Amino acid sequence: MSKTVRLGIIGLGQQGGMYAKFITDGLVPNMEIGALTDTDAAKRELASASYPGVHVYDDYVAMLDSGDIDAVVTCVPHYLHPEIGIAALGRNIHALVEKPAGVYTKQVKELNEYAAGKPELSFAIMFNQRNNPLYRRLKEIVDAGEIGTILRTNWIITTWWRPQGYYNSSAWRATWGGEGGGVLVNQAPHQLDLWQWICGVPKSVFAKVSYGYRRDIAVEDEVTALVDYGNGATGTFVTATHDMVGTDRFEILGDAGKIVVEGSKTATVTRMNRKEREISEGMGMEDVRKLFMGQLDMDQYLTTEVIEFESAWGAQHAGVLENFAANILDGTPLLAPGSDGINGVRLANAIHLSSWKGAEVGLDFDEDEFLALLNGHIREEGKYPERA
Repeated sequence: MSKTVRLGIIGLGQQGGMYAKFITDGLVPNMEIGALTDTDAAKRELASASYPGVHVYDDYVAMLDSGDIDAVVTCVPHYLHPEIGIAALGRNIHALVEKPAGVYTKQVKELNEYAAGKPELSFAIMFNQRNNPLYRRLKEIVDAGEIGTILRTNWIITTWWRPQGYYNSSAWRATWGGEGGGVLVNQAPHQLDLWQWICGVPKSVFAKVSYGYRRDIAVEDEVTALVDYGNGATGTFVTATHDMVGTDRFEILGDAGKIVVEGSKTATVTRMNRKEREISEGMGMEDVRKLFMGQLDMDQYLTTEVIEFESAWGAQHAGVLENFAANILDGTPLLAPGSDGINGVRLANAIHLSSWKGAEVGLDFDEDEFLALLNGHIREEGKYPERA
C-alpha cells in the first residue's frame, strides 16, 4: 500500500467539509482525499470547485464501487452510520464512523458483528476527545489506581447552548425519525464515551429527561441521570442545550484521592497518602478537635497536582484521522476502535428508556422494547419511516 490512505468523505456538511480542509491543509500527512459524496447538488458543485481533480459522487455506493478510495468517513445523519459502515466493510474498504455509532443498540450491534468478521480491515469511530491529552492522562491515573477505587462520579456538561434557529436549520434536526434524539445523540456523545472510558460502564440508570423543555423540539434538551456501578459507587450526568452560561465540570472521587476537571482544560488531582477510611480510623479525638477548629494540617495526608495542556480543538479530529490512517498503513493501535461506539449508544438508550418508563433501567435492557417505544415516537411525528 502507498504511504497515504485515499479517504472517501460521505457527507459534505460541517464535519465532512472540515475533514476535507484538514487533509488539504496538510494536517493529516498520511491521508489524501480519494473522493467525495453528497446528495445535495449545490454541495457537490462547491466541492468540485474547491477540490479540482477529486471525483465527486451523488451516491455513496457508486463511490464505494469506484476504486477511488481505500477508506471512508461517514458524515451523515446518525441512523445511516451502521448502514454505510457495513456497506464499506463489505467491499473491503476501511470504515471510520462519526459519533454516535448509531441511534439504537440493535443496529450498532449489527455493525460491530459485521466488523468483527473483517478483522483485516480498520474500523474506528470519531471520538476525537480521546485524543485530548488531558483525558488520556486522567485515564492513565485512574487505571493505575492512583486515586484508589472509584466511589462517585459527577459530570455536568451544559456548554451546549443552541438557539432555536439551530434546530430550524435542518428538517431532520431534533426529530426522533431523523436524528434519533436530542442532546444525548448530538452534543453529548463525547462525554458519554469519556465518562465510561475513564470510569467504567454502569450497571443501571435512573433518569429525569425533559423533552422540548426550553426549545420548540420533540426530543430531549435537558437530562439528569443517576447511574449505579453495581458495587456501591454511583454517578450523575447532567446536560442541557439552554444554558447560555454553561458549565463543564467533571469529578471522580476515589477512596484514595479525587480528580476535578474544569472546562475540559484543567484537572486538579488530589492523592491521599493512605485510603480515606484508614485516615479516618487513625484519627483520635485531638485530631477531631483540630479538624473542627480548622487547625488540622491536611497537607500531611494530601498532595495536589494541577494538570493542563494546550490542545487545539481541530488537532483532535485531525489526530483521529491520522491515527486511523496509521492503523491501516502499519497497524498502529486505534485511539477509538469502532466497537467502542456501542457503549455511548447503550447508555443514551437506557437514559431515554428510563425516562419513558419512569423507572430504573439496567444497561442490559430489552432492546426490542426500546426500539418499539422509539418507533412510537417516530409514528407520532409522522415524518420518517419506522426503524427495524
